[in-house]
Amino acid sequence: MSDGSAYFLYHSIGQYPGKAEDLSQAMTEFGEVWSACNDGQWGYALGKRAAFLEHWRAILNAPEGSVTTCESVTQGFHALLTALPTKYLKGKRVLVAADCFPSNHFLLSGLSERLGFTLDTVPIRQGAVWVEPEDFRDRWGPDVGVALLTWVSSTSSHRLDLAPLVAHGRAMGSLVGVDVTQAAGLLPYDCRDPAVDFTISTSLKWMCGTPGAGMLQVAPALIAECEPEIRGWFSQDNPFNWDITKFGLAPDIRRFDSGTPGIMAALASLPALAWHAGQDRAALLAHNRHLTAMILEAAEAMTLEIATPRAEARRGGSVMLRLPETHPAPQVVAVLREQGLTADSRSQILRLSPGVMTSEEGALQLLAALGATLGR
Repeated sequence: MSDGSAYFLYHSIGQYPGKAEDLSQAMTEFGEVWSACNDGQWGYALGKRAAFLEHWRAILNAPEGSVTTCESVTQGFHALLTALPTKYLKGKRVLVAADCFPSNHFLLSGLSERLGFTLDTVPIRQGAVWVEPEDFRDRWGPDVGVALLTWVSSTSSHRLDLAPLVAHGRAMGSLVGVDVTQAAGLLPYDCRDPAVDFTISTSLKWMCGTPGAGMLQVAPALIAECEPEIRGWFSQDNPFNWDITKFGLAPDIRRFDSGTPGIMAALASLPALAWHAGQDRAALLAHNRHLTAMILEAAEAMTLEIATPRAEARRGGSVMLRLPETHPAPQVVAVLREQGLTADSRSQILRLSPGVMTSEEGALQLLAALGATLGR
């Protein structure tokens, strides 16, 4: 259904009414400005980037000068890790859950030897779908230099209660970071309550942005300790200092910038972030909760295994269903797609994430088609 009413991929790419027109207009405007034979290009482009960062700062309730762009969550996490003083990593453990975003785990695996830390991955209990918070806490001792919390899992939609885990991390003397990718823009988040050391995300999902529009937020106290591995003229307090003998890092998050910044992803995502800023966020969440409740109720009626916590406080905006082995998930997704119903899968897990354009009628059609496909 091309109107978005049966679109369930907000865990992957978010959509909103008028997105195509907004994006087209933004790209056309950029093309006109960038092609003009004058000197107005950089003021325009950097202004758009600044506006993108201000939207993210509002979403996170972040201090001024603590948010910058990055290409992806993985790149932002890499920039942070390689900028840290050795006291946080060398001879320490870096703690992460087995249901984290795999890309972050790949990164940590590759950096552990060079940066001198031991990667400690908290496993999922046998027969379970997500890592239990108490298992994560029990592995978290004073030798953990950095812990990465995945606020909402992309494979189960399990949601962490951040406050007790962050409090435990503080007691252990660890740096605490949060990957908010799977919930930012849908669930309220405040990087200062509980206060964490860094936050990473992309703009792709509930924020409805474009690829490459990642975000890194670092607490000001930690920024002052960081020396980014990659630096350039935009890493300085005054980018127009061209005296190669007098380089100095900017006092704020700008030290994580390097050469001439990429603009396009932030500029292309700006209409989506502006749209989001104008919405009633409580209404967006209530709409999602209504539709996910419908999915959960229907899944129970079909006796499907639900791979997502039932309680609203323990889950994000998605519902994950484990399909029977008799019906390979990619084939089920293909059958749904033929009927204009858009979802995806990971292994035998069907992932369903209704958003602002998904309708109750679309949800009913998906559930009917799923039941017919599975013979339930």
